[in-house]
Amino acid sequence: MSETDPHIHVEQKVMRAGAAYRNLIVSMVGRAPDAPSVVTTGCGLRVPYAMTSPRPESVTCLTCREHAHREHLRYAEQVERLSRMPGAPVTGAQAAEAAQWARDLAQRFSARSGD
Repeated sequence: MSETDPHIHVEQKVMRAGAAYRNLIVSMVGRAPDAPSVVTTGCGLRVPYAMTSPRPESVTCLTCREHAHREHLRYAEQVERLSRMPGAPVTGAQAAEAAQWARDLAQRFSARSGD
């Protein structure tokens, strides 16, 4: 962990970061998980959790932005592929909406930040 790193990063497990994921866990188990004090980032560094953000506009580490871009595109492809399987728990329309959300977020991560 670098004490002098001024960048805001994204967690390595992008799709498990942020309030939406924590709210999902709360709705399933009835309890909020503790936020970690240090996390591994998309660029491979271990940084304080407070130095990460799931919001593209806040992430200043270019490598983390690229990582988040790829992960959101991968998620969109997975959702679409899984929705076409027999017995899928989501409709095609729901999958298309989730995939579009992920692609829109991926696009926001691909825009260059003010490094």
